[in-house]
Amino acid sequence: MKLKWIGISLACCAALSAAETSLGTIEVEEKIDTQVVKNVSGEEIKSADLGEALAKESASVNIIRRSGISNDVVIRGQKKDNIVVTVDGAKICGACPNRMDPPISHILSNNVDYVEINEGPFDVTEFGNLSAGVKVHTLKPTQETHGEIALNAGSWDYQKGSFLLSGGGDKLRFLLSGSAEQGDQYEDGDGDDFAGQIDRAISDSDAMPANQYQDKYRDKEAFTKKTVMGKVYWDITDDQELRLGYTMNRSDSVLYPNTPMDAVYDDSDVFTLGYTAKNLGEYSKKLELELYRSTVDHPMSTEFRKAGATSYTTAHLETKMEGAKLTNSFDVDNHAIAVGIDASNRNWDGHKYSTLVSDGSITPMGKMIDDVDTKNRAVFAKDKIKINENVSLEAGVRYDDTTIDKANIKQRDFNDLSGYMFATYKADNELKYFGGIGRSTRVPDAKELYLMGSGTATLDAVTNHEIDLGIEKKFDNATLKAKVFYSDLSDYIAYNATSKHYENVDAALYGIDVSGSYFVTEDFSIDGSMAFQIGEKDRPLAGQNDTDLPDVPPFKANIGATYSYDDTLKIEGDIIAAAPWSRYDFDNGEHRLDGYIVFDLKATKDLGSGLELSIGVDNLFDSTYAVSNSYKDLTLLTGTDPDVMVLNEPGRYFYAQLKYKF
Repeated sequence: MKLKWIGISLACCAALSAAETSLGTIEVEEKIDTQVVKNVSGEEIKSADLGEALAKESASVNIIRRSGISNDVVIRGQKKDNIVVTVDGAKICGACPNRMDPPISHILSNNVDYVEINEGPFDVTEFGNLSAGVKVHTLKPTQETHGEIALNAGSWDYQKGSFLLSGGGDKLRFLLSGSAEQGDQYEDGDGDDFAGQIDRAISDSDAMPANQYQDKYRDKEAFTKKTVMGKVYWDITDDQELRLGYTMNRSDSVLYPNTPMDAVYDDSDVFTLGYTAKNLGEYSKKLELELYRSTVDHPMSTEFRKAGATSYTTAHLETKMEGAKLTNSFDVDNHAIAVGIDASNRNWDGHKYSTLVSDGSITPMGKMIDDVDTKNRAVFAKDKIKINENVSLEAGVRYDDTTIDKANIKQRDFNDLSGYMFATYKADNELKYFGGIGRSTRVPDAKELYLMGSGTATLDAVTNHEIDLGIEKKFDNATLKAKVFYSDLSDYIAYNATSKHYENVDAALYGIDVSGSYFVTEDFSIDGSMAFQIGEKDRPLAGQNDTDLPDVPPFKANIGATYSYDDTLKIEGDIIAAAPWSRYDFDNGEHRLDGYIVFDLKATKDLGSGLELSIGVDNLFDSTYAVSNSYKDLTLLTGTDPDVMVLNEPGRYFYAQLKYKF
């Protein structure tokens, strides 16, 4: 234990003087508060899980571990609908009320170009952007014809094959990619696979024997996944571009060991259409239209568990999201102005039924979510003002009109105004100060309002009033950025495990994150980040005593070092460390988790003739640890003990990839 904390202390010190070359925190549209995660497809070569890849790259990102893939993200102690996730401008929503298929799970890391993480309520272009926005940008077609083929293998029989082909000409460009992968149940540091972790939870009274996998399924593979992504870009004229995109995801038999059910399949389709016209006139420098449609089909069942040996239960949910956004940008003097309209419709529907194993007969068990439509219409405007060479100001405002209808009967109507101001002061070429204040809202979703057994139809919308302050300093061979924030959350939507329903409560979140980079030589660099936040309710929930907010991770630090040799060999080492959970929502299922420190190593060798070989090991010392707690807003395994089963992270993992580029 003493050695572990020495390691964590060293990680903290390194984080304060190092930072993110792999993260690549750069200015996107001159917003200094935007963090950009690059090279996700290259760094996270062993898994489809984009959420896990982001958590490895940034201390401010954590995951809710549910399986080998499809893990949800937590940013600044916020998750679920408090974070808006878009893929190439399309908003994707999961169908599962138990978050087995979070939005970020519907795009694979190997298709990603870069990811923007916008912390705070400083984006008026998206609906429901309460505390953070994650904008995933996938690979774009190129004029030059090129492609790659990759084969991956790893521990626990992980196998993956993928390809990419892109090319075209001056007017028309295309991109096509695809992948297929599968993996067995991973083992934690104690050598327990999914079935073994459930067995241990039963012995600790955190699960019931009925939750065990049937003998014929104990060694079942953990997941299979296939994807296809296609894009076509057409330059109609020098000033007009049309973009078409489609992403298909097909996941089958995904095991979720610390929940009572597993996913039978998880299918999603995302269609996007974009049109851009430039230089239309004095008041239209760029006109952009974005249309999208995303669908998710997700049945989950107890078929593989002992509880389903004679009759198993299936919950089958579907969701569809359609949206359109029109944005017009123009300049007036020192103002860069953008105005737009935004509209979206989400339908969420699902039912439950039981199946008798002996003859396959089905018995309906009622609706889980009864055909709920969430319709949003909004207008927004933002203005970037360059006051002088050293001072810039950005301001935005958004008005939302949202109606929520259940089974074609109007239930709720929400109207709200959001906005922000964000300023940057450039003291000199090496030093910047920045800060912003903002207000944003998000409406309750259909699960929180109407889910069978736990919904509360009278919930109010959540409102976030936030202030962020920061500093960025550049040195001759290093960079350093530090930010603090305070978030006042009115009518925060929390799950009450005592009443087994959702309720509103006022709360606050505040914290700090630091990132930086240090280039020791031209060939050797160190990067890192650290984050710490605290969340508190103003009062306990009804019938409870705890005021800690749930799902607020403890201190976390990510440290990385990269050494390049002769332009053909790159060696990377990473340390991810976290403190124990000293603040947690005990009344709602959370409990103390130990801190951890994990070491990863990777080497990439250019073999010539387009061939590249990567080998690596994660969790080098085979540590046993967990990153996500056991908040009961998710349906997790429980036993005679009030504790809830926590799923451990993978143990020591070896992997290799052979890639051919042409």
